Amino acid sequence: MKYVVHNQEGKETGTTLLPKEIFEIKMSPDLVHQVVFSQMANRRQIIAHTKDRSEVRGGGRKPWRQKGTGRARHGSIRSPLWKGGGVTFGPTKERVFKRKINKKMKRQALFMVLSAKAKNNLLLIFDFDFKQIPAKTKQMAEILKKLPLKGSALIALPKSDANFIKVTKNIPKVETIEARNLNVLDILSFKHLILPKESIKVLKDNFGY
Repeated sequence: MKYVVHNQEGKETGTTLLPKEIFEIKMSPDLVHQVVFSQMANRRQIIAHTKDRSEVRGGGRKPWRQKGTGRARHGSIRSPLWKGGGVTFGPTKERVFKRKINKKMKRQALFMVLSAKAKNNLLLIFDFDFKQIPAKTKQMAEILKKLPLKGSALIALPKSDANFIKVTKNIPKVETIEARNLNVLDILSFKHLILPKESIKVLKDNFGY
């Protein structure tokens, strides 16, 4: 599959071959949905947590004797019946939302969304010289403005580059990720996917057959 390559000036400099086993896969919405759903569930952080009567501090002594006071029987002031006591059936950190999905399904769904980006011209192959990374965010923003982008963009780097990440960190609607860590959820969270030419080989080495 031939695909157009853009340089840092936003001009077309030629074409490159994309591996058809990654970028020419028929879409299956059901499979993509399963993978996205599992990834969202696995990233979910449990924040809400209520203490039951065993976790609330205090209440070690019986508040009054069992008989003879005319009051109801109580064993602890940390009972859910008391103000400041434990909570019955409240949300706890023991909840498990994780969902397991096998590697072949995740890989196939990844190929599907990559193919969809290429088919809809939302994939951009970028011929970028990593030896000439601009020193300032403003300069990097000017380079990205010259590219045919309309909306948010995810840049898949061939390898982690601290300088590149630094100059793109504060550009609105632009995020970076290592190509080997690409996943369905992150790709679908951005309108465009920018692949430096070197990243294509990384994808083939890590996800290809």
